[in-house]
Amino acid sequence: MHAYVYKSLKKADTYAYLARRDDFACLPDAVRAQLGELRFVLDVALVEGRKLALADPAVVRKNLAGQGFHLQFPPTMADPMSEDWGTDA
Repeated sequence: MHAYVYKSLKKADTYAYLARRDDFACLPDAVRAQLGELRFVLDVALVEGRKLALADPAVVRKNLAGQGFHLQFPPTMADPMSEDWGTDA
């Protein structure tokens, strides 16, 4: 399975994986509006054993097969003040 990856120029570190190149019609209107302009960045074969930096390839393949797209959002950073640092201060 191939994926065509587009970077959102409106949302930092947000990517849309499409099953067919330039097939933006598969994206719901609300999603398309949130992403803004998309720029092509990568054509990738999602074969077994393929690893992706920030996405599970099995989930990406499932979403591409089921809905024609997969969205990748930036990783969330944990608030360091919300963790228990083991102090009673």
